[in-house]
Amino acid sequence: MTRYSTAAAAALAVALLATACSDPSAGGGGGGSAAPAAWPDQTADLAGVELTVWAAQNSNSVPESVVSAFEDATGASVDVVTIPDPYEQGVQTKVATGDKPDLAFWQPTASMLTALNAPTNLQPLDDAPWLEDMRPELRDMTGILDGTRYAALISTPAVMGVYYNKQVFADHGITDLPTDWDSFVELGRTLKADGVTPFFEMGGDRWATQWWVQVQLADAAADGLWDRMNANEEAFTDPAILGAIEEYKSLIDEGLFNDSIKTATFEDQGDALLAGDAAMAVQVNSFFGQLQAKADTATLDETIGFFPIAPSGNVGTFIPDQANALVAFKTGDATREAAARQLLSFWLGDGYADFVAAQDTVSLQTGVDSPDTVPVALTEVADALGDSVGSMQALAVANPDLYLFLADMIQGSTSPQQVAQETQDQFAQLAQAQGVEGF
Repeated sequence: MTRYSTAAAAALAVALLATACSDPSAGGGGGGSAAPAAWPDQTADLAGVELTVWAAQNSNSVPESVVSAFEDATGASVDVVTIPDPYEQGVQTKVATGDKPDLAFWQPTASMLTALNAPTNLQPLDDAPWLEDMRPELRDMTGILDGTRYAALISTPAVMGVYYNKQVFADHGITDLPTDWDSFVELGRTLKADGVTPFFEMGGDRWATQWWVQVQLADAAADGLWDRMNANEEAFTDPAILGAIEEYKSLIDEGLFNDSIKTATFEDQGDALLAGDAAMAVQVNSFFGQLQAKADTATLDETIGFFPIAPSGNVGTFIPDQANALVAFKTGDATREAAARQLLSFWLGDGYADFVAAQDTVSLQTGVDSPDTVPVALTEVADALGDSVGSMQALAVANPDLYLFLADMIQGSTSPQQVAQETQDQFAQLAQAQGVEGF
């Protein structure tokens, strides 16, 4: 499942490798041309051409319908290969040793494109034929590094927010959703007083712990927090981020989370929310994907709702994940590179309507309607994108393993101050390795 981490050690290794071994003036380490690439006809004959797509465990079924249709239309052979978790670390390690697929699911943020050394390893997608069909507010939201587009968005970016059990709310007379952070926390206290577990956290699997901190930073992010962080003018140890970590710890100490917080898993979280054993979970879109595997759309519409949250109001924090986008690699094989672009063009062209129907997902394109079968909660998530703000992953020059340090705090081995300091130290190390000015 998605970790939303740079897998910092691997990222550092890749950054150092790129610094030491690549020629910035070269057209591409994989041998691809620096000139703008042509986009083949979507259904041009590709008989005998074999393509490889890397995917994570939570995205390996996403391409099924498109791959099948593309193979039928072109004669190509497309192999979807699952890279074991932690996905990002595995991909970066392989790429650093010269092992590249034709396409890969990848988190389309600037920092994660940097981690792949995009100018050397990835094909630019600036003139992609599908861009004119994308919803304007999403077209340039992500996938761009230093003015060049390297990632193709195939589904709406994930949004951090609160998934809640509608029946639990109804049973306890809750008719109005929280409108800011304070009312959100007060609702948790009200539910706890009524004998309900207000919030469920998956401390055992660790990777989602950071959402509780990041949603508290939405207002600061809108006010330029990550720009200041990137310029080394503010730090994780300063009041904005440290205060959010301390708030998270205080809510845990107050007993507003599940008793199993130290050991609970992603699966446990989904089961608890569906069953009404907990009222709310702060999560991202992949969580709802898990719920879709556990219940049908009718059940989910009756049971699960979503609202964004921030200190000042209902503002979402967007965090594109690897299941949202694809990148095309420079492999040195011109035929396969063109075929990879052709698959992307088909995916987001002739194959897109069937893709969103097969995925029961919200359409990115103005000319393709979202299926009637899309669950209400996913529509609510997509609606939150319009005025959302960027996450650490979306806006920071480097993404340290905040979630690991927070998980240690949940286990009782570190303090909020230590979490902030460890995260800052790693952030500075990664930024320095990437050559970011000021570090």
